[in-house]
Amino acid sequence: MTARVLVAGATGVIGRALVPLLRAGGHHVTALVREPSRAAGLALDGVVVADALEAEAVCAAVLSARPEVVVHQLTALRGPAAEGLERTARLRTEGTAHLIAAAEAAGAERMVAQSIAFATAPRGGPVLTEDAPLYVDAPDPGWALTTRAIAELERRVLGAAHLSGTVLRYGTLYGPGTLYHRGGAIGGAVARGRLPLPEPAAGVTSFLHIEDAARAAVCAVEADTDGVFNVADDDPAEAAVWLPEYARLLGAPPPRTVPAQLAERLLGWLTGYQLTAMRGAANDRVRQALNWKPSAPSWRTRLADD
Repeated sequence: MTARVLVAGATGVIGRALVPLLRAGGHHVTALVREPSRAAGLALDGVVVADALEAEAVCAAVLSARPEVVVHQLTALRGPAAEGLERTARLRTEGTAHLIAAAEAAGAERMVAQSIAFATAPRGGPVLTEDAPLYVDAPDPGWALTTRAIAELERRVLGAAHLSGTVLRYGTLYGPGTLYHRGGAIGGAVARGRLPLPEPAAGVTSFLHIEDAARAAVCAVEADTDGVFNVADDDPAEAAVWLPEYARLLGAPPPRTVPAQLAERLLGWLTGYQLTAMRGAANDRVRQALNWKPSAPSWRTRLADD
């Protein structure tokens, strides 16, 4: 069944993969953008303009689009890291509230929202389900801000009075435009041998290609199932496995090893945490409920391709 779909975040890395998939499925797709010029080149049925942090503008834009489904893929991670985290947190809290209010006013039936699978607290086994608690008490201020904003986004989407809500917790994204692209910050660091490997490197990463993230969003748009779903590939891997293999695939030197206690000082808190303590994400629930499976079941096949 086709629908009128409004995509907030259509010009991001997932949005650009998502729009053509939705249109190929027969959906009428309108993009909500802050800067109209960024939508150039996207084959869209419509464009509406608003800053997601301005409630009245969002309401007017969404009302004019008359969507049946609103897809929330908003982030602001370009530019300085601290500013990006702060604005993205506001998009996940204030922006989500504005989108929900506008969607309800417009008579929309459903919201599909982007979350992250690696925001869970590092407690329990190496691979966690959607029932695991979020890391809202993280010791790093930036990560605590992020996880609390994620918790607020999920609460609002799932608790909307007049919308059915689906939250997609994406794994660590790779592909064009991401940090793991050959020209991205992490891909470039690995290629130059500048991302050291802590010992032990027991942190688990669940990867996800952006095309599979977009496909999951299409499944959620077309489904009648609510809830929170981890969206990740079938091959969660410890840093001790994926980082040396990524270097090999890139034709780079093996990463040098450093004591784990130096990881935070050398790499920053978040990267050190990813490599030493982060948990992976089980994808059983999304496979069953949304009939989704990754076209790239393992990061090993495509991580170095794009």
